[in-house]
Amino acid sequence: MINFGAMQLICTPTNLADGTAIANPTPVKLGVLQDVTLDLSVDMKTLYGAGMYPVAVAQGKGKVELKAKTGEISGKALGSLFLGQSSAAGIKDCVLGFPAAIPGSVAYTVTVAPPSSGTFVADLGVFDATSGRQLTPVASAPSAGQYTVSAAGLYTFAAADAGKAIVMNYEYSAVSTSAQVFNLTNRPAGQTPSFSVIGRAAYDGKIITAKFYRGVSSKLSLPFKSDDFAVSDLDISCFANAADQVGWICIQSE
Repeated sequence: MINFGAMQLICTPTNLADGTAIANPTPVKLGVLQDVTLDLSVDMKTLYGAGMYPVAVAQGKGKVELKAKTGEISGKALGSLFLGQSSAAGIKDCVLGFPAAIPGSVAYTVTVAPPSSGTFVADLGVFDATSGRQLTPVASAPSAGQYTVSAAGLYTFAAADAGKAIVMNYEYSAVSTSAQVFNLTNRPAGQTPSFSVIGRAAYDGKIITAKFYRGVSSKLSLPFKSDDFAVSDLDISCFANAADQVGWICIQSE
C-alpha cells in the first residue's frame, strides 16, 4: 500500500515508574508529529556445515521499536510516558536579562519582584549593561564592581556604582495551578513506567493501524535551536504483556 504523511500516535499509561498499575489512565496524544518510524526486526541465526553457505537460518531475538519526531511535548507526555510520575502544581523558573539601575542614593539597593507574586530563590548573576562585565557577589561591604544579595532578593551595590545600568538574572518559584513541576529524584534503577501505544496512518482510502500493549520510552530529547522550531525525539521499545501478547497490525485497503 502507498502511504503519505506521519502516523498519528496515542499512548495510554499503564504503570507508574514504581510498577503501580494506573486505574484510570489519561491517554496522551502526541502532537505536531513530523515523522514516525515503526521498526520490526529480528536477529538471524545461521547454521553452517562444511560449505560456504548456511544450511539453516532461523529467527532469534526480536525487537519492536517506534521512533517519533514531535513538534509539541506536553506535560502529560513527559510525566506519564517518560518519567512515570505525577507533577506538582507550581512554577520553578528564572528571570534572565532583567534591566535595572543602581539607585544614585544612600541605599544603593535593588529588590527584585519575581513574576506571579513569586519568591526569590537564588542569584544567577549581575552584569554591567554598558560594558557587559559581570559584577562579583561578596558576603558583605561591596566595593566597586561588587554586590551582596539577601535570601529575600535584596541586592546591595557599592556607592561607586551608583547610577549604573545593570542586567540581572535570578531564579524564583511561585504558586500556580496552571503550571506543572516534575521533580527528578534518584529513584532505584529498574523502575520503569510503561504504556500502551496505538498508531494510525491513512491515505487514499488505505489504512494501517498498529497497537502494542506494553511500551517504554528509552529517550526523550528536547532540542532547542537558535533559528528553528524544536522537534523532539521520542523513542519507544515495545515488549510482551502478562498474556505474552505484543500487539497487532491491521492493513485495510480497497
